[in-house]
Parts: sequence; C-alpha cells; structure tokens
Amino acid sequence: MPATNKPAARFMTIEQVAEALSVGIPQVRSLLKSGELRGLQIGARGLWRIGVQDFEDYIAEAYRQTADSIASGASELSVADAAAAGR
Repeated sequence: MPATNKPAARFMTIEQVAEALSVGIPQVRSLLKSGELRGLQIGARGLWRIGVQDFEDYIAEAYRQTADSIASGASELSVADAAAAGR
C-alpha cells in the first residue's frame, strides 16, 4: 500500500496549546482574549483555533522577553507582565 502524504496541521486547538505549554486551558483562553496569543474563532460555536505560526511567534516572543529580562537583571518576568509594561 503506498504511503499517503498527509499535510502538516495548520491550526492547533486550545487543548493542544495548553498541553504544549504545560498550562491549563483557562490560561490559554486568557492569552487569546488578551491578544497576547493570536487565534481565531470559527463556526457557530466559536471554537478557538491557533495557527501553528502564531503559536511559534508566541514562543519566540516569550524567549526574547525572557532573554531581555535576564539581561536587565529582572528575576522573573512573564510574557503577560512584559506586554503590560509595553515591551
């Protein structure tokens, strides 16, 4: 039987993002509602979907902000704290 080439997933569910980040679903919903993590609501039920690239961008920004906080001598700075501070 020939192998089928299944395209890579373009979107992630809230559950997949929560698992990847080791956080709860409410935290992911909070990130989406604040705009810190980009996503879109689809369908009549308004299910959230997060683009894989948007997820990767969020991770890259978190790494950048962590590096900045370490360089500035800050002990711990969450992505949400940095966003609130205008970084």
